[in-house]
Amino acid sequence: MSELNNDMAVLSANREKTIVKTSIIGIVTNLLLVGFKAFVGLVSNSIAVILDAVNNLSDALSSVITIVGAKLGAKQPDKKHPLGYGRIEYLSSMMVAALVLYAGITSLVESIKKIIHPEAADYSIVSLVIISVAIVVKLFLGMYVRSQGKKVNSGALTASGSDALFDAILSTSVLASAIIFLLWDVSLEAYVGVVIAGFIIKAGIEMMIETLNDIIGKREDADTIRELKEIICEEESVLGAYDVTLFNYGPNKNYGSVHIELPDNLSVDDVDKITRRIQTDVYRKTGVILTGIGVYSFNTSNDEAAQMRNAIQKMVMSHSWALQLHGFYADTEKKTIRFDVVVSFDVDRKEAVETLTKEIHASYPDYELLIIPDTDVAD
Repeated sequence: MSELNNDMAVLSANREKTIVKTSIIGIVTNLLLVGFKAFVGLVSNSIAVILDAVNNLSDALSSVITIVGAKLGAKQPDKKHPLGYGRIEYLSSMMVAALVLYAGITSLVESIKKIIHPEAADYSIVSLVIISVAIVVKLFLGMYVRSQGKKVNSGALTASGSDALFDAILSTSVLASAIIFLLWDVSLEAYVGVVIAGFIIKAGIEMMIETLNDIIGKREDADTIRELKEIICEEESVLGAYDVTLFNYGPNKNYGSVHIELPDNLSVDDVDKITRRIQTDVYRKTGVILTGIGVYSFNTSNDEAAQMRNAIQKMVMSHSWALQLHGFYADTEKKTIRFDVVVSFDVDRKEAVETLTKEIHASYPDYELLIIPDTDVAD
């Protein structure tokens, strides 16, 4: 495990460098855009351009917060926080969302004031050129930041990149309103400002909801679970992988547990070697650290047990709320049956177990039952 920990430290350091480098590029670019757009907005008396500059300023501040979050989140685990500080990045993402939301609300207020008390705008060719250049810059910046965010699995960077691409669209609307004013002397400044503010507020709310989901905990992606199960089942003796649960302690910091089904004729030494190989393979291929691997025993030489398994599986799966049966084992000598059943959120777990116990006892009255209801945590 020490080798795995060293690999984690290297990956974390490289990730931090990428986030900091990308964020610095975003800060410098956005500050330059703030300067140009603020100048154009003040000279032309355009509220839409000024609000666009404010949006760029919030983007720069967001990048600063992203850097701070990445630095703090990369701190090594200690006695007080043995699983690290990775979740700090979610708090920094929440701060970024709050900042974007504040910028949007402020922009909306100022735009409404301009609608109530309108002032004529005055554009020049130079101002139009500056806005056009800003659009192109934002497009390239957005694509770069978003790609880097996806590369290192940084929610804050990915959101910043998407926000930058959206800014380019909003700046295009500002440019369009300026051209309309120059051609037909129709001022849409304040109204465009309201639209921009609305989109900024929407983006802030979506960012906040996404971050809250990360903090609360959400259903794991089906493809991720499928990949983990495939890797685990590549081990020759493994007959099935179930109850995969992941615990997230920050981006790229996933711990997990799983139950595997193994033949009942293996020794403890065999099981130990198998589980260690699985831990290593899963980490090497996915970065997930399996901290716990439970084992289900599978009947290998008992035809009666196999027939019971098939019969009981039909009983269980006849219920719409029963999603899966696994970990089945029947001891025909001691007259015991045990298995797990994944139940949906549509049924009370206690009632589900009582229903299954009653039905199975009707067919196998001499057997003692142990039914464990599993939560539907993953597909």
